[in-house]
Formats: sequence, C-alpha cells, structure tokens
Amino acid sequence: MKKISQLLFSFKTTLFLLAILAIGAGVATFIENDFGTSTARVLVYNNIWYEAALVLTTINLIGIIIKFKMWKNPARFIFHLSFVVILLGAGATRYIGYEGIMHIREGFTENKMMSLEPYLQIKIKQENASFYKEYQKEFAAAILRKGMGDEASIGIVELLSEYQNRFEHDIKFNDKTLNVKYVNYLVSKKGKAEMGILTVDLTLNGQTKTVRLPGKRGQPGIPKIEDFGDTIVTLEYGSKTLELPFSITLRDFQLDRYPGSMAPSSYASEVTVNKNDNKQYDYRIFMNRTLHEGNFLFFQSSYDQDEKGTILSVNNDPGKWPTYLGYFLLTLGLIWNLFDKKSRFWKMTKYVSTRNAAAAFITAIILGLSPNSLQAEEQNNHGIDFEKTKNDMTAYLENFQKASKETAEKFSKIVVQSNGGRMKPLNSLNHEIVSKLTGKSSMFGMNSDQIVLGMLTRPEVWRNVKMLKIKTPKLKKVLGIEQSRKYLAFGEVFDKDGKYILTKEAQNASMAKPNERGTFEREIIKLDEKLNISYLVYNGNLFRMFPQQNANDNNRWYNPLEAMNTFTGDNQVAIESLIRGFINSVISENWELSNKFIDMIIQYQTKVGADIMPPQSQIDNEIMFNKLSIFPKLTVAYMLLGLIMLIVAFIVVFNPKIKPKKTTFVFFILLAILFALHTFGMGFRWIISGHAPWSDTYESLLYISWSAVFAAVIFFRKSLLALSAGVIVAGIFMFTAHLTSIDPQITNLVPVLKSYWLTIHVSVLTASYGFFGLGAILGFMSLIMFIFRKGRPHLDENIKYITAINEIALIIGLSAITIGNFLGGVWANESWGRYWGWDPKETWAYVSIVVYVLVLHLRFVKIFNNQFVFSVASLLAFATILMTYFGVNFYLSGMHSYATGDPVPIPMWVYYVTATVFVTIALAYKNKDLTIK
Repeated sequence: MKKISQLLFSFKTTLFLLAILAIGAGVATFIENDFGTSTARVLVYNNIWYEAALVLTTINLIGIIIKFKMWKNPARFIFHLSFVVILLGAGATRYIGYEGIMHIREGFTENKMMSLEPYLQIKIKQENASFYKEYQKEFAAAILRKGMGDEASIGIVELLSEYQNRFEHDIKFNDKTLNVKYVNYLVSKKGKAEMGILTVDLTLNGQTKTVRLPGKRGQPGIPKIEDFGDTIVTLEYGSKTLELPFSITLRDFQLDRYPGSMAPSSYASEVTVNKNDNKQYDYRIFMNRTLHEGNFLFFQSSYDQDEKGTILSVNNDPGKWPTYLGYFLLTLGLIWNLFDKKSRFWKMTKYVSTRNAAAAFITAIILGLSPNSLQAEEQNNHGIDFEKTKNDMTAYLENFQKASKETAEKFSKIVVQSNGGRMKPLNSLNHEIVSKLTGKSSMFGMNSDQIVLGMLTRPEVWRNVKMLKIKTPKLKKVLGIEQSRKYLAFGEVFDKDGKYILTKEAQNASMAKPNERGTFEREIIKLDEKLNISYLVYNGNLFRMFPQQNANDNNRWYNPLEAMNTFTGDNQVAIESLIRGFINSVISENWELSNKFIDMIIQYQTKVGADIMPPQSQIDNEIMFNKLSIFPKLTVAYMLLGLIMLIVAFIVVFNPKIKPKKTTFVFFILLAILFALHTFGMGFRWIISGHAPWSDTYESLLYISWSAVFAAVIFFRKSLLALSAGVIVAGIFMFTAHLTSIDPQITNLVPVLKSYWLTIHVSVLTASYGFFGLGAILGFMSLIMFIFRKGRPHLDENIKYITAINEIALIIGLSAITIGNFLGGVWANESWGRYWGWDPKETWAYVSIVVYVLVLHLRFVKIFNNQFVFSVASLLAFATILMTYFGVNFYLSGMHSYATGDPVPIPMWVYYVTATVFVTIALAYKNKDLTIK
C-alpha cells in the first residue's frame, strides 16, 4: 500500500499524467478536424481512458497537497485546491448534467428536446405483450472512413482495445431471450451521419440478423424493424426524446442579413416561457444572450431554412456554481502567488535582483501589476470645476499656442512605431489623433503637433479642454450640457467620484445589433472610442518611440511607460532621464531645454534603432505629405469643380448656340492639373508607405477616384458632360473616404466589443503569449551558451541568471493564460450556455496550460532538475502557443478558426526554424550538466 501511495502521489506520476492529458487533447483536435466532433468525443474527451486520467490527476493533486502540507502556504494551497474544485464541478456537469437540442416552429409550443448523446433503444413486440429496453453507449470507433476525392476508402485502424468496443446483452421476455451483440462502429466522414453507423447482431430463436443503425446528432434514430416470426424487434440508434418541466412558445423568429448578401448577420428567437405554476414570461434569445430557467440554459444555435423555426441548444448544468467557485479560487490563488514572498516566484525574483541590471526587470513586472503614477494621476483628477479653471486654462492655451510652435515642429520629427510595425514621424500619428478626436486637423489656432504635445505633457489641463466632437442632442441631454455645444471635454463624462457617466449607455449601444443602432447609439460608440484614444494619449501609450538596446525582440519599440518599466541598467536610466526631462521642461515652458531633449531622443533613436530607423529624407517627405494635405484639398476641389462643370454642361446642352470647345478645353486643363496632383499624391503615398496605394479601404477609395478622373481626362476629354461626370464621381468617392475618416491605426487601437467578458478573456489570455515568447527566446539563448560553456565558467552564471528570468516569465505567462482561459469559460457559459466545447482553439489553449504546468514542475524530479532541461522545455513548449495562435487558425476548423477548404502549405521557414532549434539542442546536450538550485 505504501508503494502504491508513493507511486500515486509522486511528481513523476504528475508529469506522466499531464503528458497524457496534453497529448490526448492535442491529438483529439486532429481527429475532430478529419472525422467530426462526435468522433473526438467518443475516442478521447468522453472516453473512459481520458476521464480516468483526469480522475487520477485529481487524486494525485490531492495527495500532493496533503503530502507537502500546502495549507501552510495559503496562496499555493488555494490555486492548487482550485483545480480539484473545478474538476469536481466539471464531473457534476459531465455525469449529472446533460445537453440537448430543442426545435420549435413559429406559433408552436414545445416541452421536449432531443438528447445530444446517443442511445440504443430496443422495443420488442409479441402478440400479447410489448417490452422496451434502452442502452446509452458512446461507441469507440474501430474503423475510420476517410474521404479521398469523390471516393471513400475504408482502412481498419484499431484505436482502442477491443473490450472497450464490445458489448453483449441478453434481453429475456416470456420464455425467450434476445441476444444483442456489438459488431463494429463506422465513423463516417465529417458532416455525414455524425454519430456514425453502429452494427449489431440480433439472435432470437436460433436465427441471427445483422443490423446497421446510422445515427445523427440531435435527431432520433431511423427505426429498423426485424421480423422473427412471432416477435417484432425495433431498434433505433440516435438521440432520445427528453421532457422538460416547462414549455417554450416561439412567438417570432428574426433573421437579419448583411446588405446585398444571403449571409446572416444575426438571428434571434422571441419566446415565451410557460412554467407549471401557470406563470409565464417573454424572453429574447440571441447570440451572447442565453435564457436561464432553473438549471437549464438555452442558447441560439441554428434555424430552419424557411426561417420559420428555431433550433436551441439546451444545457442542464448542476456543476455551474462549484465550477465558478473553482475559477474564483484559481484567480485568487494565482494572483496572490505573485505577491507571496514565500513563493517560487519571489524566490526567483530575489535571486535575479541580486544580479546586475536585473532589478529593473523585476520592477517592471511589479509595476506592470500595479497602478503606475500616470494612471494614478488619472484617477485623482476627475470632478474639475470648469468655471473655476476657465480663465487659467484660456491663458495657458493662448500662451501655449504662441510659444510651442518651434518645439512642436521638432516634436513632430520624432519617429514612432505603429502597432503594425510601420515607422513614421510623430507628425502622422498626431494628425490621426487630432482628426479622430476633433474632426479637424487643427484647433484653437494650434496644429495637431501642438495639441498632442499639450495633451501628453499637461493632461490635467487638456482633459478640461472642449475638443471631443459631439453632435447628437439626446447625448448632450444625457450629459447635461447645452444643445449649442459642439465639443465636449474629456473630464465632463466623469462624475466627482471619477466614474464614467455613460457606462450603461455605452454597454447597451455596444450590445445592440449594428442595424438596430440609431444615431444616439452610434454617437455613444464614437464618443467611447474618442475617450479611449484620449486616455491613451494622456498616458503616452500610443507613442512607441524607444528602441531597446541589444534586445532580441524583433526590433520592437516601446512607449515611454513601457521603456521605463522594461529597460534595464544604464539604458533604463537614460530613457527615464530623457522622458522626465522632456516633460518637465515643457511643463515649465523651458522651450530651449525641451528642444535639446527632443534632439537627444532623436539621437537615441538613430543610434539604438538604426536597423529600422527610416532615413531623414523619408521622415521629411512624410511630414511634407501631411502638411500638403493633398487629398482633403482635392476633395473640395473635385466637388466644386464638378458642380460648376455640371452646371456649365447643362447650360451648354440646353443652349446649342454656345460653342463649348474653348470652355471644355479650359475645364480639361483644370481637371488635368487636379489629376496630376492626384497622381502625384498617390505616388507620394506609395513612396512613403512602401506599398501600392490601394491596399485598404481608404486607399481604394482614393484609387477609384483617380481612375474615374483618369478615364475622363484620357478617354472623354472632348465631352464636357463626360468630364463633369468623371470629376463628380471622383468627388463623391473622395468625400466618402474623408467622411468616414478611415484610419486603421487609430480605429483599431480600441475596438468596441459587444461582450466585456470577451474583452477581458482575450486581453488577459493573449498577454501571456509575450511572456512565453520571452521564455522561448531566453531558452534558446541559454542553449547557445551551453554550446560554448566548456572552459568558460562565467557562462554558467549567465545561464543560471537567464534561466531564473525565464522561469519568472513562464510563471507570469502561465498565470495569465490560465486566468484568461477560465475567464473565457465564464464568458462562454454566460453567453452560449456552456463553458467548454472542446473547440480546437480552446483545446490548444488548454494543452498550452498543461504543457507549461509540466515545464514548471520538472524541477521536482531530480533527473530533470537542471538548466538544460528547463531551457529545452521552455523553448519547445512555445510550439503549443504557436499552434494555438497560428496552427488552429489556418489548419484546423472551428469557431475560432480561419481555415476553410484545404489548409495552406506550411511555409519553408517553419522547417528551417525547427531544424535550427533541434540542431542547437543537440549541440548543447554534450555540455548539459548544470543543476538548478
């Protein structure tokens, strides 16, 4: 017994079980991709071997908690115990709860649903009696059917032991016995008979008949009737009808399509719930809005082709609250662990902090988890008395407008890196920001560079400046401002306690379907976006202007806060001095000193970011392009000229005495000049952007306008009507481009999402990828050091140092991905009625969690407790993240996937990188002996 407990509660067993869980789930995603969800559930997720692994993992975890008396360390105890609670909740959901599908036609009432799981139902009828027998069985596949072009080839693949597949039952009735024996189970191609085809042998009165029973998820089985003379046997394999304790009436099914398309944009069911106590209520079910009635959850799944009926997925979940409790304990424990000074995390940070240039890294992590000074300032500057500060603010703006021109011009030449990696002068970003906020390129007699310079350096003043464009009277009324106002100040949307006044309205507007949003809702969304952009400007988060010295981060540049919190050593000191010196000099209006700091920032960029720093000529060209503002001016010119040409053309048409030859030639020359300017602008944009100027919506509108004028000037130059028509078309398209203010850099920074749960889930989960990427890079770096460590003892200390940082990064990454993943489960359950559907993206996120848990627990097994193993593991583990992020999107189908049809070929660089990684590991192996302490 002692040996069994030692084996069961050992870390070797932990690692073995984790490996089984990860490999099994990963393989299941490929099974699901080829053979459907039902097959993956049958073979893996709902199979006894996988469930046994989960149960053993739970037992192993409980034993380790007891063995190591984890309750003495509350943080560690809570987050380890949370997994036990989550698994117990999942067990309740799995074995007590059930899922099904309810189909209702408009005007009809339904109180039954079809089970999601398959049942084998057998009815026996004799002359004087009837018998009924039912079996629920998830049949493991013994044969896989693979599609090959238009033909199907059948290959026998023994996936599991035969005893898992076989069953045999004797059904006794009167003086007879019917023997039912399993023969095989065929898995059909995905999308066809999803439950597969079950084949059984029936033996009665010495006669045996083989019966094939096709099944389909969510539908009753096709009855198969076998006649044994005096006995009739009816078999069905498929979903079973289940009765609910209440009924639902479908009053109306609503489906909206995208304009000009048959593709649905949304669909909803207007239902009435009829309870047994004669009480009823109405409810609207649509995506992200689930009906809760008792333990039952109903969410919109599909609809009938004639759009007169709805299909609702149903989930009865008694494990919800235990699962939610586990999620809460998990989040609490993981966050607490990062601040617990007895934790492994703090042990590693303490070790790292004793090394040179390491303190800044740890400080960056802590600061990343704590409110920074600028954000704290944001929370303490609401509730400004606008009337009291009006005179001071006016004086400041007048003085700033006159004195800041030279500094703002120099400020505009600082290079920033966009989220997409494009290097551009700050002037471009400033123009985009001000245009988005105000609808203008300048305001208060100041250009965009001056305005952004002020917002960045004096946010406490500029948050009270009325510069956010607002139109809707209803919104003005909600905010309590006069109807004559055209602009709003940032601080006016917060009350005296710093709370956002429009929280409820913004949420309602975001949740509304696009075609249901009125002027008020659209204005709310626009204002919400402007406020977010303003906030990012005040905190400096938009300005990625600082490259990191000797960084292995693919030439990523950092915003001021990131730079101060991330950079290390002298680099960090220099950056902090530049940032604080520049801001303080602008605040004190020491413009000469401000100019010097800007020069030093540009010098720093030129030196440290030389690899991707654009040449000065390109910077000057882009600033010139922005100042010329060719396309907005062309829009006005096209509109005016087109209107004049159209009037003149009609005058000429209606007055044949007028000879239009000279008039047409004059208009042709004017239009040719505008066309030349348009062509120059397109070419200039091509040079600046580095790509053809028709790669996005804005550029395509410019190009359509250009082509319209091109056609008019080249082919229809002798027709005044044709010329006027061409220029009017150009004007309309140009006007549309600038009316919509299309600018991916700004509008994509703060996307408005319908579900706040989704926002939290994605932001937290994907934040972990950076930490895991850092871990992979650090692992690779340490392996390079292993290759050359013989005879170089100083490399050993560097390896230990890098490995410690690596472990810190992985702990943070694992905490983030775990919390983010389970928050996604809460969102999915609240939105769709289930927290886990084994979608490939979900599954690979789960695989990533399990793999990184395994990596961080390798040190508990003596043979794996060394820097080499940890470095290799952290490097290879990143493959699960790559699979989650790229592989699922392009190679596996699912609701998170972009894959359609045949997957795209794997790029050659993937093979090169993979080969490089394994060659490096092989070369480092000979010098692997270095032990973690």
